[in-house]
Amino acid sequence: MRVEVLILASGSSGNAAVVRSGTTAVLVDAGISALALRRRLELFGLVPGDLAAVLLTHEHSDHVKGLEVLLRRHPLPVWATAGTAARLAVNGARGGELVSGRELAIGGLRIHPVQTCHDAADPVAFVFEDGEHRLGFCTDTGVATPLLRHRLGRCTALLLEANHDTDLLRHGPYPWPLKQRIRSRLGHLSNEQSAEVAAELSWSGLAALVGLHLSEQNNDPALVRETLRAAAPESTLVHAVPRNAMLHLRLEGGTAAAEPLAPPSSRRTR
Repeated sequence: MRVEVLILASGSSGNAAVVRSGTTAVLVDAGISALALRRRLELFGLVPGDLAAVLLTHEHSDHVKGLEVLLRRHPLPVWATAGTAARLAVNGARGGELVSGRELAIGGLRIHPVQTCHDAADPVAFVFEDGEHRLGFCTDTGVATPLLRHRLGRCTALLLEANHDTDLLRHGPYPWPLKQRIRSRLGHLSNEQSAEVAAELSWSGLAALVGLHLSEQNNDPALVRETLRAAAPESTLVHAVPRNAMLHLRLEGGTAAAEPLAPPSSRRTR
């Protein structure tokens, strides 16, 4: 069995990813326009109608801004926590409530929501299992709590926020209140925090470690790769997804392969 992760967008300008196992594909967040989402899905031979569901991590605009139009054209089931759903004015055709610690089964995927620490109503990370692989997907959290670390343990692939380099943020252009928010318990993980989590969770079966939600102003993909590389086993594939980039991650037979891609042009063709 092969598991694929398609990072369609990652960062403060928009977040969206697809997790696919066999014939089951689910969308994690819809933080880019419905048009951009469709065009990026097409690069992987998918259309929105192929998606079994939309899973939301939280209600911030960079994770949901394309959701209303997407659902208007494709009435997909939407799953969100009660706090997230209460902040949104859109509804899926079916779907339901995500609860941290309560398993959800969609097709061949078992999905475990896990509470995170972010300045949102009720944010979650996800752990996906298909019987062979275990995939951790966690962005937008200021700290990695003991519960989160426990749930992310023994993953075949770990996709983890590496938002900022501490020194770049400290000396960067952001106003001080924003810097404080980013570094707070309800903000975002730094490269160093992500590496510390990765080091704790590293084991011989960790095939891939991917840094997500990189700040364009306060980080550098090379720094992320270097910091995460030092925290992972030598056999682990280490990658980082900058803004305005995509990634196709494949897991099969205990090994991982990754292909970076550029998003399609946003210009309309005549």
